[in-house]
Amino acid sequence: MSTLAQRFSNLFGSTPSADYTRANPQVAQGFDQAIVWVTVALMAFGLVMVYSASIALPDNPRFARYTQTHFLVRHVLFIAVALVFGLLAFQVPMRTWERFAPWLFVLSLVMLILVLIPGIGKVVYGARRWISLGPLSFQPSELAKFAVLLYAADYMVRKMEVKERFFRAVLPMAGAVAIVGMLLLAEPDMGAFMVIAVIAMGILFLGGVNARMFFLIALVIVVAFGVMIALSDWRRERIFAYLDPWSEKHALGKGYQLSHALIAIGRGEIWGVGLGGSVEKLHWLPEAHTDFLLAVIGEEFGLIGVLTVITLFFWMTRRIMHIGRQAIALDRVFAGLVAQGVGIWIGFQAFINMGVNLGALPTKGLTLPLMSYGGSAILMNVVAIAVVLRIDYENRVLMRGGRA
Repeated sequence: MSTLAQRFSNLFGSTPSADYTRANPQVAQGFDQAIVWVTVALMAFGLVMVYSASIALPDNPRFARYTQTHFLVRHVLFIAVALVFGLLAFQVPMRTWERFAPWLFVLSLVMLILVLIPGIGKVVYGARRWISLGPLSFQPSELAKFAVLLYAADYMVRKMEVKERFFRAVLPMAGAVAIVGMLLLAEPDMGAFMVIAVIAMGILFLGGVNARMFFLIALVIVVAFGVMIALSDWRRERIFAYLDPWSEKHALGKGYQLSHALIAIGRGEIWGVGLGGSVEKLHWLPEAHTDFLLAVIGEEFGLIGVLTVITLFFWMTRRIMHIGRQAIALDRVFAGLVAQGVGIWIGFQAFINMGVNLGALPTKGLTLPLMSYGGSAILMNVVAIAVVLRIDYENRVLMRGGRA
């Protein structure tokens, strides 16, 4: 291990090359390299598609001051920064993540409050979701997903002995998620709230919460989201547009993105029109490089390209869940719940984004993990996967006679 890596390891209270192998010097170090290569493949493919989807944006008066490589260069920078933070995150032992999980949750709450303050929060398309950091912006909701994941796992470990009692085991966690939800809905960012709610529910279920409690919570959440949609005119319009995007009322309104995403998917047919050949990205399909990147993939690479992306995400989610089960089998409950929480996060958000692009779900502003343009999302996705790799690394050390 390099001197720099050793310094970072010592800083966070761990020296993987020594501390974890003291019991058995013959232990072979390693982690799941397949996950690394799948992650790299998704990010590399995403980089190519972000460039393809954004290359014509400077022709739009709104982006006239940008060059054709503006989004490509920034996306490369995002990936580089994310990889650095991912390497740092891998050096942090899981016991350190467990110790600081509540404080990271508090930090995420503070940032969710700061983003709502005028002058600090940046407004885009009527939503105040970003904090400006010089030439870059950070989206606190992405940190909140990771923080809630760690906090929920730590909470379940601490409440393991009372998990059969609703008020002592579930209600405090529900209150914490509700606070996050209120802050997110104030932005508004219902998509991020949905992801966070599913992560928290998934960890509660996998942590062993009574099945009746779980289904009661699920029912409450479904009813709550239903009420939020019913009480919001523009959310109701999105549902109606999803049900009939081709109608005269919706085709140029709330159903515009969905209808053009479906046109893009339809044009791609089986093999696609070829890289760079998309027509919909030429100012017809809004946000083609972010929320609707899969539609451009479908147009340029056809059904084959879409199925390839789906397969990669399915394999990654399945493998991450397996690492979590392996950690729990080694009596590392916190680490196991964290890994499974990451699997739920990546899998659920990818499912929602793909469903929206394919017209199977109502339009929702969620990016495709690891692929869509967006620095905050890329950063937190890579950090989360680095933590999973750390969990797998520690699993392997334990199984080969070392100690954590």
